[in-house]
Amino acid sequence: MKKQQSGFTMIELIMVIVILGILAAVALPKFADFGSDARAASINGALGSAKSASAIVHSAYLMGKASTTGEGEAAVTKVTLEGTDITLANGYPANAAELVKAAGMTGDFKASGSRIEQAGNTYTNCAFTYTAPLAAGGAPTFAGITGEGEGATTTNLPVIADNCR
Repeated sequence: MKKQQSGFTMIELIMVIVILGILAAVALPKFADFGSDARAASINGALGSAKSASAIVHSAYLMGKASTTGEGEAAVTKVTLEGTDITLANGYPANAAELVKAAGMTGDFKASGSRIEQAGNTYTNCAFTYTAPLAAGGAPTFAGITGEGEGATTTNLPVIADNCR
């Protein structure tokens, strides 16, 4: 009596391998680039935190919680938030470094000039800028970044994944 064998034929095995190869070729590029989406989401979260911190600092200033030391052009106005002194310019954080302090992001984000980016960031455009108001009654400005160095320009927000590649 002949014993019947069970299992896959060579053709079935090859077809499964071909189908898996096609699926991998189609699906892998989508899964491979979640990093730029995550970086953009992180910087946009920091942007939201920075805008909130700016508003909180300004509200403390308007409520009379600011203190001024010195006189004339040497006068420095500060607000204390959770034990941290924030230097002000026209009622808002004076620069990007003060804003990072006010938002409580000093460990994860860094400020360089007006630019705020994630610590360890190597992506030129994966950041935003903060500029304090130039006159009393003005509002601060936030902008995205395109380009680097002297040729850098500002763009609309939010920061998109293409900026973080």
